[in-house]
Amino acid sequence: MKLGYTIIYVPNVEASLAFCEQAFGLTRRFLHESGTYGELATGETTLAFAAHELGDANFPGGHVAAHTSPQPLGFEIGLVTDDVAGAHAKALAAGATELAAPVTKPWGQVVSYVRCPDGLLVELCTPIEG
Repeated sequence: MKLGYTIIYVPNVEASLAFCEQAFGLTRRFLHESGTYGELATGETTLAFAAHELGDANFPGGHVAAHTSPQPLGFEIGLVTDDVAGAHAKALAAGATELAAPVTKPWGQVVSYVRCPDGLLVELCTPIEG
């Protein structure tokens, strides 16, 4: 077993892809012609976005829409970079909300947190030295 996809349900797949391209420098790999599903090129594990309508079809009991939650949901994606401060500033300039400014953790890793317009919680961090 291996992790293949992380799929985030969002109000507008195209907007989420465009935001991640602008804010994090990621590259779009795929957008379905319906506009309801898209992927970013993020290495071995795919980061994907799907429209809330697909979530509604997949989960008859409904799901929590991250963009409407006043607090971030209890999960995050982590993007690794050697320049957390620069990545953090770029994300804020693109429209992310700052949740925690860059800080050096006791184990030496630099970490910050931003929330994307679609509600996604993103940790920006340096690699863990080990």
